[in-house]
Amino acid sequence: MFDKNYDKHYDKHHDKQHDNKHYDKHKDSGSKSEDSSNKNKPYYPSSKDSYSYESIKKDVNSVLPISKNKPQKPKSIKKAVVKVPVVLGEATVQIDMSAKIHFPEPVLEIKAVKKNLKLTQCRLLLPTNKLFIKGFVRKNIQYASPRSSYRHGVISSIRSLTVDVPFETVTEIDFINLPQFSKNPDRHEFTYFAKNDLPKGFSDKEHLLSADLSQFDQISGEVFNELPFCELLSSHFIEYDEALDREMGKVYGKDDEWVDAPFEEGTFKKIEEKMVLELTFKVLQKQQVEIDGHDHKHKGKDWEY
Repeated sequence: MFDKNYDKHYDKHHDKQHDNKHYDKHKDSGSKSEDSSNKNKPYYPSSKDSYSYESIKKDVNSVLPISKNKPQKPKSIKKAVVKVPVVLGEATVQIDMSAKIHFPEPVLEIKAVKKNLKLTQCRLLLPTNKLFIKGFVRKNIQYASPRSSYRHGVISSIRSLTVDVPFETVTEIDFINLPQFSKNPDRHEFTYFAKNDLPKGFSDKEHLLSADLSQFDQISGEVFNELPFCELLSSHFIEYDEALDREMGKVYGKDDEWVDAPFEEGTFKKIEEKMVLELTFKVLQKQQVEIDGHDHKHKGKDWEY
């Protein structure tokens, strides 16, 4: 026979467990519904957010509000003389170039060529209009160099070679605004009158009257001109590269040994380059310019982007 007290204790404990399971199930369903509702809500950053790596990784997007501003009229003077760069001339010069380039290893084909213009000198020789230009074209050549091959194919690696192709030329500038240039003033010498005693053998009443040779007097000066300078606007390249030592059916590997390859393939190590460079630039000089303070109202359309 079972103890009645034990049955009561068992029933009470069983009811409690049942209630706890019901509560936990309700709690889980509530938390799941709460999580699903939170997922649908947009995220708004606040000062309480922690900027840890995990939070940044989780919330990567944010929307910035548009802030209004109030335009302010700057304070200015009505009339002034300012020193600003003045455009003396703008021109496009064509430079013809030719060069031979040697590769350090056999080349199967050229994949790409990237060119950049570099100027080392752009000098206007005043008081003439002759402009001396000197620089180089930086060329980065990407090419395929054979590593191994067989009768029906060639296995290559992509390499690159960077070279500088120099150039130098002189051109004439048609001035839009004349440059400001002044020569140094002329040198002028002058002397002072001097009266000195004569040595023995001359009358005591006589004196030596002449210029003072004990000093040198001169009027001279210097004028410091503003040196003209250049600004690059654009460059345009027209290029033709031709291999000089390529033979069809002869492919050389990385150690310059002949390898078996398809009959139409061939390698080379020298190319001849012919290039036409069109360079557009401005020549400027700092000059003093007088400006007025008239209020020119804008009558055109508003600026759009």
